Amino acid sequence: MTQARAEGSTPAVFLDRDGTIMRDVDYCSDPNAIELFDGVIDALRKMKKAGFKLFVITNQSGIGRGYFTEQQYRAVEGELNRRLGVGLIDATYFCPDKPGLDSRRRKPAPDMVLEAARDHNLDLNRSFIVGDKAIDIDCGRNAGLRTVLVRTGYGHSETCAPDWTAEDLADAAETILKQPR
Repeated sequence: MTQARAEGSTPAVFLDRDGTIMRDVDYCSDPNAIELFDGVIDALRKMKKAGFKLFVITNQSGIGRGYFTEQQYRAVEGELNRRLGVGLIDATYFCPDKPGLDSRRRKPAPDMVLEAARDHNLDLNRSFIVGDKAIDIDCGRNAGLRTVLVRTGYGHSETCAPDWTAEDLADAAETILKQPR
């Protein structure tokens, strides 16, 4: 499923949160538990400077499972954005559904990406997804994106077929910036 290039539309990079931008701490509900991977801020700045809009898309089944509240999730999201720097991330989309539900938003389903594309006039044909799990790569494919698997988080042991594999987000950014747009 791809979306035709719209006049004036912008390319984007969709980023998984846990295991891609920050260490995966299993159901993060505490802003103090955030630990950014090295090089993340510089990588995001380079992609932003190159004209990409940046979006976090994240499954947060801890909400649906009752492990933490949406308010706790929002506190983590706010602290992450503060640490990254105001305005670096254009928007965050999250899915609170637990696995096993019929969900169009939960990755690998593409609806969070498609919603962002509608909300922000994005050209998905010129866009990328970066994540550390096969479901991130599958989500990207389902939305018509080019895909990059990072070896941080679960990426060192995932079995999938991304367009590119990168050591971390900094390496992924370099790969993305070399591609034609």
